[in-house]
Amino acid sequence: MARKAQFDIQQFFQALGDNTRLRLLNLMGEQEVCVCYFVEILGAPQPKISRHLAYLRNAGIVSARREGKWMHYRIVMPPHIGATQILRQTLDWLNEDKAMQTDRARLAKACCAPSKYDLDGAPLPAAVSAQSCGAC
Repeated sequence: MARKAQFDIQQFFQALGDNTRLRLLNLMGEQEVCVCYFVEILGAPQPKISRHLAYLRNAGIVSARREGKWMHYRIVMPPHIGATQILRQTLDWLNEDKAMQTDRARLAKACCAPSKYDLDGAPLPAAVSAQSCGAC
């Protein structure tokens, strides 16, 4: 019988300890977002964004889905109930932060006018109907 990997609480907290990763989580919120939007909104090179997204994936906080040439990312709740509560509280806190609200406003603008942001053809962020929770 295969053993399930244990949740790494240290990696979880380290994932939340970086401003770029917090900004990525803020932009995802309750939706699935293509990596191209992160690059445009955060103004960072794609390899840097991809490294941060990989860190969040390894920490069990986001999942990825490929659709053709597009990579979509969304938040998933960790399998540890305490970590899930902390992540939810962190996301609530990000919602109230002015800088994070500015990022979300830029994302909304980019979604309304993708050609203006060099995002023509990029899939729009889509709402996630039910977030996966490993504790449920």
